[in-house]
Amino acid sequence: MAGDSISKYFKDLPDPRGERGKRHRLTDMQSITVCAVICGADGWVEVEDFGKAKEGWLKLFLALPHGIPSHDTLGRVFAVLDTEAMERCFRDWTAALAERSKGRLIAIDGKTLGRSFDRAGRKTAIHLVNAWCSNNRLVLGQLATDPILFGTTFAK
Repeated sequence: MAGDSISKYFKDLPDPRGERGKRHRLTDMQSITVCAVICGADGWVEVEDFGKAKEGWLKLFLALPHGIPSHDTLGRVFAVLDTEAMERCFRDWTAALAERSKGRLIAIDGKTLGRSFDRAGRKTAIHLVNAWCSNNRLVLGQLATDPILFGTTFAK
């Protein structure tokens, strides 16, 4: 799906940064962030950690002239982006993926069941991973996972 790369859909997003001190390409930062969030990153430190862990793979399709941006850089840049324009770019990209795949995508999601922990019995909350095909409206599977594994969103 090379024609549906993240960078293609975010290339026209206005870059609010001035030219001075601009070390990282905006499309690189957006691509890293989208991939990291899809893999479960929850915050700029985790996005940076993901980028560093997957730098070799990311370099296959991103320029990364100065490596992976720091979490501080990511936070500063995303804080000044036009969020509505960013959302439009993201929606256009996901719509293109859905169209290209003809709805044959498998969705994977993880959840922690609220109030499922048992303090008295010293048992942790229940963590579930679900897989389904939205095109067929079919649940393919559900698996309870180890809470330690559940928090591991990517391998280094």
